[in-house]
Amino acid sequence: MNQKGGLGMEFKIVKVEKPEEVNVILGQSHFIKTVEDLYEALVTSVPGIKFGLAFCESSGPRLVRWAGNDDELLELARKNALNIGAGHSFIILLRNVFPINVMKAIKNVDEVVNIYAATANPLEVVIAETEQGRGIMGVIDGEPPLGVEGDEDIAKRKEFLRKIGYKI
Repeated sequence: MNQKGGLGMEFKIVKVEKPEEVNVILGQSHFIKTVEDLYEALVTSVPGIKFGLAFCESSGPRLVRWAGNDDELLELARKNALNIGAGHSFIILLRNVFPINVMKAIKNVDEVVNIYAATANPLEVVIAETEQGRGIMGVIDGEPPLGVEGDEDIAKRKEFLRKIGYKI
C-alpha cells in the first residue's frame, strides 16, 4: 500500500513477517556496534533465549548486519530488515521469551535511541521514503479495541498476570 506525500516523499506500509508465537522488538540505534551489543544484552538477560536480530547500516557499505542463535529467526530478521530498509533501524525476533524480560537490557545499550514496538501482535511499519532513504514514522501494533474492560475483565487480567508470575 502506497500513499503519495508532499516534498518528494512516499509513504509505505511494511508488514513484519513472523510466526504467530514469536515476539518482535523494533527500534533505532546509531552505530555499527549495535549488533554485537544487542547480542550480548540478549544472551546475558535470559538463559537459553532464542533470537535473531538484524540492523540496517545507514552509511559506508550499508549492509544488513545480523547476529543471533536461531536459524529461522535469523533468516526472518534479515528479511524483515531488508523489507523495512530504514537506516539505523534494528529488529529482534524472540522465541520462548517475552520482550519484558529483555527490554531493560536493550534500552541500556548505549547505541539504542528509540523503541517503536515490542509485541507478539501482527505488526506493520509505516515507512517514509525520500531521495535520501527511508525512515520509520511509526507502527501499527495489532488491532483496535473492541470495547472497555469491565469488572470481570479486570479480574481475568489480574488472575492471568499472577498465573504467569508477573505479579504477586
